[in-house]
Amino acid sequence: MTMRITEQGYLVLLSLAEQPRHGYGIVKAVLELSDGATKLGAGTLYGLLDKMGEAGLVEASGEEVVDGRLRRYYRLTDQGSAAVVKETARLRALTRRARTVLGAHLAFSGS
Repeated sequence: MTMRITEQGYLVLLSLAEQPRHGYGIVKAVLELSDGATKLGAGTLYGLLDKMGEAGLVEASGEEVVDGRLRRYYRLTDQGSAAVVKETARLRALTRRARTVLGAHLAFSGS
């Protein structure tokens, strides 16, 4: 199954590219990766993880009980790793095109 990768989905995949994480760990990583701009609620996160699992991008990688609560960990599959690399390349190309179109009208700091 092919899935369109949204900004939220991209950030979830990117967070899992670093290491397997449980749900709250993903939420925290996405918040950090987006400089606080993307706050995932539980419904949104688990909906994304379900869709990504169906698409073969992520999989459960283990569970543990912490303070009486079950934590399920997720990791990227090989297909998920390829998808996040491909999406990063697409975004990089889009940024290059934006620089060309906008030229001097837009200052990209640090680039």
